[in-house]
Amino acid sequence: MIQERILELTEYGLVTGLIEPDDQVYTMNRLLELFEVDDIEDEVFAAYEKRPPMTQESAEAALEGILEEMMEYAYEKGIMKENSIVYKDLFDTKIMGCLVARPSEIRAKFQELYEGTSAQAATDYFYKLSCDSNYIRRQRIKKDQKWTTDTEFGKLDITINLSKPEKDPKAIAAAKNAKQSAYPKCQLCKENEGYAGRVNHPARQNHRIIPVTINNSDWFFQYSPYVYYNEHCIVFNSLHTPMKIERATFGKLLDFVTQFPHYFVGSNADLPIVGGSILSHDHFQGGHYTFAMARAEIEKPLTFQGFEDVKAGIVKWPMSVIRISGPDKECLIELADKILTTWRGYTDEAAFVFAETDNEPHNTITPIARRRGEDYELDLVLRNNITTEEHPLGVYHPHAALHHIKKENIGLIEVMGLAVLPARLKDEMAELEEAILSGKDLRSTDTLASHADWAEGFLQKYDSITPENITDIIHEEIGLVFNEVLKDAGVFKCTEEGRAAFMRFADAVNQ
Repeated sequence: MIQERILELTEYGLVTGLIEPDDQVYTMNRLLELFEVDDIEDEVFAAYEKRPPMTQESAEAALEGILEEMMEYAYEKGIMKENSIVYKDLFDTKIMGCLVARPSEIRAKFQELYEGTSAQAATDYFYKLSCDSNYIRRQRIKKDQKWTTDTEFGKLDITINLSKPEKDPKAIAAAKNAKQSAYPKCQLCKENEGYAGRVNHPARQNHRIIPVTINNSDWFFQYSPYVYYNEHCIVFNSLHTPMKIERATFGKLLDFVTQFPHYFVGSNADLPIVGGSILSHDHFQGGHYTFAMARAEIEKPLTFQGFEDVKAGIVKWPMSVIRISGPDKECLIELADKILTTWRGYTDEAAFVFAETDNEPHNTITPIARRRGEDYELDLVLRNNITTEEHPLGVYHPHAALHHIKKENIGLIEVMGLAVLPARLKDEMAELEEAILSGKDLRSTDTLASHADWAEGFLQKYDSITPENITDIIHEEIGLVFNEVLKDAGVFKCTEEGRAAFMRFADAVNQ
């Protein structure tokens, strides 16, 4: 069986382009070594040659099964330590590493396509490679639940993230007892490329990164292994240095979209609560996708003194967004820096905006850059991370009544209109649907009770709830909750008072 799977995986590599015909024997021999097998018998070769050849489509569909059978064999032979998700992820990455070219070859191919064809041709190649190598686990990502919800701010994207596997108890225990290592320093560092991993750090033998120079500094470009949207990429500093939003940030973002005009790119904020999950390593996220916020129109035009040639305005969006655009990058950088500097020190007690309390800074910006033809566009999302006794997790954070759906930080992806919701909701919503259809007491279990107030509120809106429409109803209502989450995260609310306060800040920039 293992000999056949080795032949299958080698053919997979040929069909997907991971390996060239000249690499065929070499790849088979690497796999034989990995599985401690001496040879492939003549009759196995003969039988395999009678099979219909793979296509790209059939190869993609077959990969998960091939790897699963290889890992069963490896566990039976004692080559793989444990037959659990963490150890299997470590081992199947090691298998796929046998099929991925050296970084120098991939970088050369990327550069050849970039210079000889286009930036999009280069990213198309690199994205396909990242998928074919199983670095992006396509079969897992297909399990994510995705839908859209129409709101007054446009069509919001909702996803329940099911692609990140839960760690098993043995792996958790092993990670706790494992020797602590500072190599790589974090999961974004360049040292991850080709790293074998361990129980407390993912394997990356099939991982490749592309060097890019942005704003005269050395960065790298890769894809997220858990793509939340099309071609979800990560651009990260070559140095393990903390996140910081500053003037240079705007220059880097605009330089990146100059080189890759078909992508947007943005940065999480640089403060806890309103920042992303990794604040210890400076990085951006981007991709080939148009979010609801990018489609949102200007609600109120603005004019900034000395920047009259820059188109500017408040975006019709639940969070507090100033959009500036024009063909002159340096002009946009100058204005963005002025807005950032003003916001860092801005206090408006009437609007409950405080630049700092007890020497702790609260104001920062989530910036997003994109191209519109010849113009550059920057969305500057005003953020504030102040906490109170009433809102210990943040005043401009999902409020407690919404935590049954979304409690986590509102980072760059959510800011733009894509909800990344926890996997627990899949089972919780299934239980809620069953309870609603059967007329069960919505407070009879802890899970149902956490959603009861919400469910009792929306059930009154619907004349008829049936097995055929209940999932769509639940999806619609989750999307409306996310709309409220974004409103909570907005510093200046979409009210007459909130817009007046927003204009006071715009005036402060001019002063």
